[in-house]
Amino acid sequence: MKQQLLDTLEQIAGKENIHPNEPMSRHTTFRVGGPADVLVTPEAEKLAAVTGACREAGEPYYIVGNGSNLLVGDGGIRGVVILTRDGMDEISADGVRITAGAGALLSRTASLAASHALTGMEFAAGIPGTIGGAVVMNAGAYGGEMRDIIETVTVLDETGAQHVLSVEELELGYRTSCILKKHYIVTQAVLKLAAGEEQAIRARMKELATQRAEKQPLEYPSAGSTFKRPEGYFAGKLIMDAGLRGYRVGGAQVSQKHCGFVVNTGNATAQDVRTLIADVSAEVDRQFQVKLEPEIKMLGEF
Repeated sequence: MKQQLLDTLEQIAGKENIHPNEPMSRHTTFRVGGPADVLVTPEAEKLAAVTGACREAGEPYYIVGNGSNLLVGDGGIRGVVILTRDGMDEISADGVRITAGAGALLSRTASLAASHALTGMEFAAGIPGTIGGAVVMNAGAYGGEMRDIIETVTVLDETGAQHVLSVEELELGYRTSCILKKHYIVTQAVLKLAAGEEQAIRARMKELATQRAEKQPLEYPSAGSTFKRPEGYFAGKLIMDAGLRGYRVGGAQVSQKHCGFVVNTGNATAQDVRTLIADVSAEVDRQFQVKLEPEIKMLGEF
């Protein structure tokens, strides 16, 4: 990477927010991944300038939130990783609305909602991602999803121009949105909730947390549910029925607790995880003629 771009990024975001050769294993919930050429943690108002500098220098850039739906290759990422979690995480409440920066954790946002006796976000309290990632993928759990509570989302387009999109304009579907297709970057979301009772809201959040702990392998690093739900099937059941519970490649394993999860048992490489995902997909297809598509995003050099 050219020193000129590094100097420009330091001027824009501050030297303390520029991290050359940063191991991405520190920034993904899988706890694997090689170094990014440079990782930047800008404040929201600096984001357009950071992306603009990258475009001008011809350097690719990638947006990462909490890295909870991401597998980064062992060879790392060539270019600039922009981490929203550390500089774009402001949250505020006004009436039944919550305004949250793209880097705000869903758990923290849901907790703030509960403290203001706002209901509707309980489903998201245990999802380990950020608001930005949740909007992009229309994250959901336990019968709720982001499109149920989004009012508007502020994005930057590829030129750095800002747009405010309604929930209808986002074209939210199962793990998809127009943000992916149009290469937008989420900077902020306004969520519209409903007045509730704090004790009942926190009781529901606790109930869902208990269910999650009982059914999901939270004791191991993972990227959550590894495969999209194939139409008419459940990925975890297909994998279990294929006899793949506990199947391992190196340090990566199909969870014994929930076959829809691939976990890092402690020393997995990104290639271990990638190979295991491919093996599982091929075996399920061979036995049941159902194609499993990874839900997680793969990025960088493997």
